[in-house]
Amino acid sequence: MAPEILYFAIPGFVLLLLLEAWYSWKEQKEFYEVKDTFSSLAMGIGNVISGFVSKLVVFGAFVLVYKFRLFTLPFTWWMWLLAFFADDFSYYWFHYVSHNMRWFWASHVVHHSSQRYNLSTALRQTWTGNLTGSFVFWMWMPFLGFHPIVVMLMQQISLIYQFWIHTEAIHLLPHPIEFIFNTPSHHRVHHGSNLKYLDKNHGGILIIWDRLFGTFQPEEERPVYGLTKNIESYNPVRIAFKEWGDMFSQALRSHSIRNGINYIFRPPGWSHDGSSKTTKEMRNEEFIPPGNRP
Repeated sequence: MAPEILYFAIPGFVLLLLLEAWYSWKEQKEFYEVKDTFSSLAMGIGNVISGFVSKLVVFGAFVLVYKFRLFTLPFTWWMWLLAFFADDFSYYWFHYVSHNMRWFWASHVVHHSSQRYNLSTALRQTWTGNLTGSFVFWMWMPFLGFHPIVVMLMQQISLIYQFWIHTEAIHLLPHPIEFIFNTPSHHRVHHGSNLKYLDKNHGGILIIWDRLFGTFQPEEERPVYGLTKNIESYNPVRIAFKEWGDMFSQALRSHSIRNGINYIFRPPGWSHDGSSKTTKEMRNEEFIPPGNRP
């Protein structure tokens, strides 16, 4: 199994978090709220614990697919370069689908549940992500010939990179960096619950995929962080499982197999009776004159 280089980054995470908290206190920025921060840390610890088992399953799946690989890619510099772009491309589509299919959103919503935006938010991670099958977005890499260890190392490098972009302490970076890479500004947009910001900027390390596929949104007004309907709880267990409970409850109450399936596989907010709306529906409604709305 791939070495867990992510764990070696934890002391650095803690140090940067403490520095940001000190800066927030010194400048009276109010980036942090004690209960929210402890919820994020608890989610991060739970993610590490759940990962001990789930990552073994993922690695086993990658190894199985690798046995049927089309090519055997050598451990050369160009393989690592290709792996970097392949991983980031995979992450973009995983992230995009996680915002557009409720099955994956039920795990990913955890990361968006904080109404604060600081480095502790980066640690607010799901306990159920790998169990949903999210690793399938990377399956094509071992099939083409990337060694499973390479795939899992690149996944960890992406997560390590994404830690530092969860901050309001950095405004804008030089334009070439903002154009190519995911930055705090771009990712603040991603965490915004403003209608214009919903489901935008899905990139991991690179923002070029969002520019290519039409999901890029520059930061304009300061985002309102959190969800369109917040969980309103600091309880880690509730944060981890509330969306799962809501999803299956709505599916069972819909009294229709078709509707039940739609509650699980359609975008978040989909409802059979219009009681809640998807991002696309909300945007469409915004352009309908009030007098013409149903």
